Amino acid sequence: MLRAFKPVAAPDARVLVLGCMPGVKSLEMGQYYAHPHNAFWPICEKLFAASPQLPYKMRCDRLIAAGIALWDVLHSCRRKGSLDSNIEPDSMQPNDFAAFFRKHRKIRAIFFNGTTPQKIFTKQILPTLNSQAAALPMTRLISTSPACAAWNFEQKLENWRQILMILKSDEISNP
Repeated sequence: MLRAFKPVAAPDARVLVLGCMPGVKSLEMGQYYAHPHNAFWPICEKLFAASPQLPYKMRCDRLIAAGIALWDVLHSCRRKGSLDSNIEPDSMQPNDFAAFFRKHRKIRAIFFNGTTPQKIFTKQILPTLNSQAAALPMTRLISTSPACAAWNFEQKLENWRQILMILKSDEISNP
């Protein structure tokens, strides 16, 4: 059984970015998005100065400083390899989002890193949330996975800029 990481988040996080379950390389290294061909950290470099060349803790600190929380929809599952499509459906155990939202009350939007986390969240987690958390804006972004090769880096980056719009609009309405 694979087990996910704890969230990278501060209590004042404003945006939640959700993956599905860390891949093999990430689990080996104990770091979110550790596969060298995953575009997550290069995108975060452009958006939040969280360069892949920085130590992992410093990258996470930069996300936290920007108001980003990072987590996965699943707490545990069985899966061969790293592909979300290989997750055994009957093995999926979601993370405790009710507790997460109680602790992170300033979350203003949820972004999904690809289709699978959005599908799992919508089916298994959304019905269990209180009305305030369930009403948060939710957006599926293009997956940063190297398996999502139909989109190039620039297209992925442009799509992920939506996070900045939420953060900036939140700053304007809550100076």
